[in-house]
Formats: sequence, C-alpha cells, structure tokens
Amino acid sequence: MKITINDDFDLLKIADSGQCFRFNACGEGFTVMALDKYLFIKKVGEKEYELSCSEEEYEGFWKEYFDLGLSYSELRGRIDPAEDPYLYAAAEYGKGIRILKQDLWEMLISFIISQRKNIPAIKASIEKLCAKVGRKAGETPEGEILYAFPTAKEIASLSMEDLAACSLGYRDKYVMKAAREVASGYVDLESWKDLDDAGLMERLLELFGVGVKVANCEILFGYHRLDAFPKDVWINRVLDRQYPGGFMFDKYTPYNGIMQQYLFFYSRTTM
Repeated sequence: MKITINDDFDLLKIADSGQCFRFNACGEGFTVMALDKYLFIKKVGEKEYELSCSEEEYEGFWKEYFDLGLSYSELRGRIDPAEDPYLYAAAEYGKGIRILKQDLWEMLISFIISQRKNIPAIKASIEKLCAKVGRKAGETPEGEILYAFPTAKEIASLSMEDLAACSLGYRDKYVMKAAREVASGYVDLESWKDLDDAGLMERLLELFGVGVKVANCEILFGYHRLDAFPKDVWINRVLDRQYPGGFMFDKYTPYNGIMQQYLFFYSRTTM
C-alpha cells in the first residue's frame, strides 16, 4: 500500500536516531521490526511511501507506531532561532525524526542491553537474542530472515549460556532477572502506565540493572511520555557547552524528549 505523509518524516534519520535498534536500511528502503511485526517501507515520491503491510495493519499498528497523529513541524515552530540558536540548528538538522511508539518490554530489554555499548554492538546483540529464540517474523527483499523479539517467557526459558552467546556480557543477568519478573507477573509493565512520572521512574529504578538513563529511555521510547529527557555523554556535553545557564525545559514542556532527540542526533555529528 502507499501513503502520503505531510509532516516531518525521514526514514534514515529515524533509523539513526538511537531510539530503535531493529530499523535498518535495506536496498531501496528500510526494514522495521516491532515485536513480531515486520515492515518494509520505502520512499517513492516527495511525500509518498510504499509499505509492505495491508491497509488494516497500517491503520491498526504502523500509523500509531510512527506517531503520525502529532505534528512535529508545529513543535519545531516553538524554537526561536534568536533565543535558542543551538537547538534551532539541531532541529533543522534532525528534521524528520519522530519518536516511535515502541513496545514496553522490547524497549526495556533493548536499553538494558545498550549500557556501555555502541549502536552497532547493541543491534548485533539484539539480533542474536531474537535468532536464539528463533520465531520467524519476516524476510527482507534481500532474503535475510528476521525474527520476532522474544517474549519474557521465551527469554526466561533460555539458559545463561544461551544469553552469553548473544554477547550480552555482564548485562545477561539483568536481562534474565527482568524476563523472570515479567514472565511471573511480579512486574507488570502495562499496569505502570497508570503511574505518574515520578512513580514510574521509582518503579523502573527498582528493576535490577536499570539506572536513571535506562529508565528515562524506557519512559520516552516505551511509555511514549514525550517530556522525558534521557542524558548520556552526548547530551551532557551539549548541556555543559551550549547551556551553561540551563536548558529551557519549561518552554518546551511537554515535548522535551523530542528536543532531546534533535540535540542527540546533531551533537553526534558536530561535536
């Protein structure tokens, strides 16, 4: 099917924005995996895109996944180039990034794995984990088999040797503990949607191996609370160098997480 998108939407920038690890360039387009769903999407016109899914699946899943109900171009309009020239430049550079509405469980495990790893290493570990369970979900135009993201029960059923083979390093025990707690029902990520931001952060920090950065990534990319502002080495560097007097969080509330993505994407290239 084909769709028209009249707002900021750049597949390459989304894929490279650091929020998703199963969104990759492939031939003329991109493969996207979300839990057990597979999509091949490519640009075929100035604002036109061709998708491998049915119209029903697009309306029921992918439209929301890409957050197409929110105008990112209007949000960029909040940035005054005279008042905040660095963020303005970052937003112009990152125009087309969107915050994907990703799965809570997949994001929790993905960002636990991401600790002290670069993006290619994170992707490799996640694909090894998916292949280890081996539930086929799709096949790329180039013939590569893609596997569904494992459920908590599937990961909990693996051995520690299986996890070690996925190049998780010291994170394997974090992943296993999270899988066992979610599989048993002791941790119910869905029910945490009812918590306020402070309560959600508190519960996430109680999880083994989850610190403030991973928790903020889960809040932003999993729970899709767009005011969350994860800080890593790049963001801390930007705040120190460009905002010694403090970032204008109040001005951009409740969308500071989108501004964070522009800053992150821009700083990795320019600093």
